[in-house]
Amino acid sequence: MRLHKKTSDSSLDSQSANRLGVSRRGFLKGTSLAAGGIAATGLLGKTMIRPTQAATPKSSAPVEIKRTICSHCSVGCGVYAHVQNGVWTYQEAAFDNPINKGAHCAKGAALRYHGHSTRRLKYPMKLENGQWKKLSWEQAINEVGDKIEQIRAESGPDSVFWLGSAKFNNEQAYLFRKMVSLWGTNNVEHQARICHSTTVAGVANTWGYGAMTNSYNDMQNSRSMLFIGSNAAEAHPVSMQHVLIAKERNNCKVVVADPRFTRTAAKANQYVRIRPGSDVAYVWGLLWHIFANGWEDKQYLAQRVYGMDEIREEIQQFPPDVVQDITGVDERTMYQTAKLLSDNRPGCVVWCMGGTQHTTGNNNTRAYCILELALGNIGKSGGGANIFRGHDNVQGATDFGVLSDSLPGYYGLADGAWKHWAGVWGVDFEWIQNRFDQTEYRGGKPMNTNGITVSRWVDGVLEDKEKMAQNDNIRAMFYWGHAVNSQTRGPEMREAMKKLDMMVIVDPYPTVAAVMNDRTDGVYLLPACTQFETYGSVTASNRSIQWRSKVIEPHFESKPDHEIMYLLAKKVGIADQVFKNIAINGNEPLIEDIVREYNRGMWTIGYTGQSPERLKYHQENWHAFDFTSLRAVGTEAHGDFYGLPWPCWGTPEMKHPGTHVLYDTSLPVKDGGLGFRANFGVERNGQTLLAEGSAPVGNEIGDGHPEFTAAMLQQLGWWDDLTDAEKAAAEGKDWKTDLSGGIQRVAIKHGCAPFGNGKARTVVWTFPDAIPKHREPLYTTRRDLVAKYPTWDDFESLYRMPTLYKTIQDRDTSAEFPIILTSGRLVEYEGGGDETRSNPWLAELQQDMFVEINPFNANTLRIADGDDVWVYGPEGGRVRVKAMVTNRVDRDVAFMPFHFGGEFQGEDLRKRYPAGSDPYVLGEAVNTVTTYGYDPVTLMQETKCTVCRIEKAA
Repeated sequence: MRLHKKTSDSSLDSQSANRLGVSRRGFLKGTSLAAGGIAATGLLGKTMIRPTQAATPKSSAPVEIKRTICSHCSVGCGVYAHVQNGVWTYQEAAFDNPINKGAHCAKGAALRYHGHSTRRLKYPMKLENGQWKKLSWEQAINEVGDKIEQIRAESGPDSVFWLGSAKFNNEQAYLFRKMVSLWGTNNVEHQARICHSTTVAGVANTWGYGAMTNSYNDMQNSRSMLFIGSNAAEAHPVSMQHVLIAKERNNCKVVVADPRFTRTAAKANQYVRIRPGSDVAYVWGLLWHIFANGWEDKQYLAQRVYGMDEIREEIQQFPPDVVQDITGVDERTMYQTAKLLSDNRPGCVVWCMGGTQHTTGNNNTRAYCILELALGNIGKSGGGANIFRGHDNVQGATDFGVLSDSLPGYYGLADGAWKHWAGVWGVDFEWIQNRFDQTEYRGGKPMNTNGITVSRWVDGVLEDKEKMAQNDNIRAMFYWGHAVNSQTRGPEMREAMKKLDMMVIVDPYPTVAAVMNDRTDGVYLLPACTQFETYGSVTASNRSIQWRSKVIEPHFESKPDHEIMYLLAKKVGIADQVFKNIAINGNEPLIEDIVREYNRGMWTIGYTGQSPERLKYHQENWHAFDFTSLRAVGTEAHGDFYGLPWPCWGTPEMKHPGTHVLYDTSLPVKDGGLGFRANFGVERNGQTLLAEGSAPVGNEIGDGHPEFTAAMLQQLGWWDDLTDAEKAAAEGKDWKTDLSGGIQRVAIKHGCAPFGNGKARTVVWTFPDAIPKHREPLYTTRRDLVAKYPTWDDFESLYRMPTLYKTIQDRDTSAEFPIILTSGRLVEYEGGGDETRSNPWLAELQQDMFVEINPFNANTLRIADGDDVWVYGPEGGRVRVKAMVTNRVDRDVAFMPFHFGGEFQGEDLRKRYPAGSDPYVLGEAVNTVTTYGYDPVTLMQETKCTVCRIEKAA
């Protein structure tokens, strides 16, 4: 949709005209840039693309070519950056990178500008009497450090909230969690809480690890794919090359189940329009037909799955007529889809935030897993649960514990977990313990209990502190690479921001947080580098770890995130402990030392075998890795899977190749094979929870078995396979706490996975719903279904907070707000959009925030395409946006993208940005009208199913 041009002092056309004598639009017409989009995708093939020659003389300076990874979605596309005299002059998609093979999306093709953007923060600043004032770094760190120490003394360490980022590289993410841990709080989070926390919880509690089981590349081997809650063509465009290869090579059948007809749906063999919030009922409807016709994989279920009989009983409550009433999908379509998926195996299921961002998010993700288990698709090449993550390192930042409920590696928060990491860090456990508030609240002491989540920091500020499980409210916030407009309940967020003692924004851009807070002082802006001005590793959605080289030196007065962490840790007196094992070059911690430190501790998920040297070698030899199997052919990496996808067991010296497909028993463990993790005990209700008659090739036990401990090695007679040094380190330990790696080495020597060989479970008896249930959304237009499928009762305390369910659902707003509102991504922008809307190449492509409205509603409301409209939410929020009249949505649903900010309930906030840093494109945030609602396991926010009213603006 081409909408009217935004006008402002910093508009693209006015700035470009001053420099070039023509408008930006006119300039594009006269160049090849306007036609470069298709070629940039890489789908035309190498022979159809030719380098262009510049009309102006080239610089005689030598060209350095740096290898880096795209900093947007977590596909992890490789990029070649050409640098002359320190300037990034040219980029090309890496045709030899095994993940993208020369493909780029619009965002990837515009990367170069992020490094050299004129819209970036240029030096530290603070808001004082309503004006932005320049600071030195020394003054900024001193003022921020003094304030948080004051708050700590008055209210305790939990009154400072540390909101980190999936934009960190792995090393920065690990360091951030470590620094905050030694500050003495678990009030630390990043974006994964509000994008895939329900995935991690649901999937990990089904079969052991909460991550993508296969890879984008392996989807080339699929014979069917179900996309549910995923619009990959826009959110992860390069992933679609693998989908299209599968369609061409295997005649792969693609099903898209989505409330909206998306660009992904346009590529599907079958599109199914489902009502938002009805995912569980939809999956149960598919399984009703699968079980009724005997299409399930009976041998697989008997050997490798626990509890499917209980699922069968639940599914009997969802015959075709019930499913149609809940989802809107008729019996014939349900049957056709179930048969298609059953006839075309192996098949995978793909989901993103359309499935996760619900009050029932963990139920949804577990239902998807159960469908794949019933079809026997997990642990198979071409099968799997393919979970596409949204930021370049959201997988890695999650793995490294930038979350309030775990230390790095998903070790949890019990004393044993803290002692493990204290040993890795070489820091006294009692010293760490004393850094925390020692008071016991509901659930225990703060050191051992989940902190407040990013989804609820607003309530951490505004809630009555007597109802909270910590000493005091949140008084200071660090927004360290976070877009606040990606969170729900915008009006309440503004109130929380006003109440804070201090806000600290650490980012290359000022972000929406700098302007929507309605404050006149107490806001600090600290300019962080982009990821192109530092180096380190990032983990793609498929668990492959890729090394980034530094492309350019830090611009302006910006600093790398890990250097800022060092300066702040030094200021508050914990630098000696945080950096005990890490060399400091000037003020910058050495990235390689950080890798080696987490290699010594991340045994649970196998981040131990990927030394800096192995990761760099993979980067230097992209060409050696097969495009489908990801195996290296020749070179010193021969046999490795690209990026050493975790688990990469044991020490780097063991040379484990990484694990391409999780839970694949057709390979030996030493070659990337696994059973399911034995993480839920060995027996329940008289039934075994260990695999029966199934084990990875070469497993000397030959059957199910528990996780490995020192005692188990002794019982099996394998203890003497350890060296004397390994015996000393392993005594009394298990596979995830033995810092020598000996237990893992010996288990793998005998063909066994260190984490055991168990069954996946379909029943999670520790969750509010042991079996996934359909529950109506808190805000629903189907009030007739609430009595039969109600939400939960209110919870007194979840992650330190009271959390409402029934209280919200009991309010009937359906008459005043009759349209379901859902949200999602655009191909042009990412996340909250601060970075991408500040990029002129991307800003040209989509200049207005909009709402998609069905023609029936638009005609009834007298709204024409392109009109200004008000969208109202049931909790008082409203936004003024453009109308897009389209049949992509039906008459019961409206859609809005979530990348916009800089306008708030009709108010243009452009003048509040520091001079020269306002994004080219502003717009209302959809989350100004989204509403209360959280998953009861993870506190994932509800963004995909609220209600609204739309009116034409005067």
